[in-house]
Amino acid sequence: MKETIDLLGKIITNILTALYEPFGFSLLLSFLAMFFYLYAYEPIHAGKGWKNAIVTWYQKFKESVFFRKLFFLAFVTSLVLFRTLLNRSQWMNPLADIMGGWGIWETVNGEQKLTTECIENVIMMIPFTSIVMWTFREKVCKNWKKILWQSGMISFVFSIVIEMLQLLLRLGTFQLSDIFYNTVGGVVGGFIYYAVMKTRRMFSR
Repeated sequence: MKETIDLLGKIITNILTALYEPFGFSLLLSFLAMFFYLYAYEPIHAGKGWKNAIVTWYQKFKESVFFRKLFFLAFVTSLVLFRTLLNRSQWMNPLADIMGGWGIWETVNGEQKLTTECIENVIMMIPFTSIVMWTFREKVCKNWKKILWQSGMISFVFSIVIEMLQLLLRLGTFQLSDIFYNTVGGVVGGFIYYAVMKTRRMFSR
């Protein structure tokens, strides 16, 4: 029992560390990304100096639900990109481990070592697809099968793009396991979105 608790503790610690490290950077990046959005769609109000730009940003965040959704989407996307691309060191051979890891244990120098990469890949995509669905819910189907299909395809394509960038830029390694677990996380995120939306509709009646 103690070994199981210790194992769970290590897994939770690794996952929280992976989420905590890029938090400040992702918050700043998403804040700046929404400034670009304002300059693209609100140039009259945003293009009058940095003070007016900040006031416009705050008012837009306060008044517009869609603006807040885009901000959260930019935040989660930057978390994913930091974890998968921006905080990776260069590899001489990005195809060195194309299959990747499929479990929570890996053998290093003949010893079993705990790795939570597969769990992190699943958890990383859950909020991403949930917020994508929430942001563009007017275009999302109401049928749960189509929601799971759409969320799975979104996470699959996004994961393919990330892995291809890792391959081309030599940042990390191209791994099929990453694509699989990211897609699983995306489907889980789609299911959570569907469950939340269905619950809200039930209570709103």
